[in-house]
Amino acid sequence: MNELPSILLVGGGKMGSALLSGWITSKVMPEKITVVEPNPSPVFLRRMKGISLVSSPSDLPCNYSPDAIIFAVKPQIIPSVVGSYTKYLCNSMAISVAAGVTIEQLEVLIGRHSIVRAMPNTPAAIGRGITAAFSNDKVNISQKRLCEQLLKVTGKMVWIENESYMDAITAVSGSGPAYVFLLIECLTKAGIAAGLPNNLSSQLAESTIAGAAELAIKTNESPATLRENVTSPGGTTAAALKILMNPDGMPSLLERAVAAATARSKELAKK
Repeated sequence: MNELPSILLVGGGKMGSALLSGWITSKVMPEKITVVEPNPSPVFLRRMKGISLVSSPSDLPCNYSPDAIIFAVKPQIIPSVVGSYTKYLCNSMAISVAAGVTIEQLEVLIGRHSIVRAMPNTPAAIGRGITAAFSNDKVNISQKRLCEQLLKVTGKMVWIENESYMDAITAVSGSGPAYVFLLIECLTKAGIAAGLPNNLSSQLAESTIAGAAELAIKTNESPATLRENVTSPGGTTAAALKILMNPDGMPSLLERAVAAATARSKELAKK
């Protein structure tokens, strides 16, 4: 990736910032990155060393010709944003990370160019994210490789064959980090309620969840087997799981939460 051509990142919000941080953290930077962000946060600005920042597409050079344009803006403003970049797409690829915005909708807005719809998540900022991507038939092999190079430095990357998976992918992995952060919050508060000092409870919750996730990734055993391995009949874990796994417990709550996020992703596609 050390010979990557020019990359244009549109949007320096949470996801755009996570992608940029992933590129920087990996220490494998594109040859030239330009970011369009009218209201950069102080935190974002601190990550911008050596990277060109402009406030609007009108500030881009007349002869500017990026090889990839990444749209990392909210789905609600995609229609008002992407049209300003059509003149740069003749020899370029558009990558959208806006939840719920389909390839078909993007083609209506910017024409039949090379388009990739991708769903990364915020752990991309530390190189531990995962991105699912779907492309239209205009994306060639070299463009796919470029897309992979950009996204794999932020973690894992998978191509999907059916775009209809994207709504559920958004619900599971796009929104998923928020569910895990909530679990950390709740486990920390439960520990405090049980008598632990705040800092100790926070450390225990964070490290336990991080370690359990790493164990699930690195072992050949299923999460169900790993759960059973630490659950002794009549023990403390069994007492806790009896509460968590009741009919209105964690399995039901997560299924309903993912269904709600999936439905919302579909709603966004209709707007």
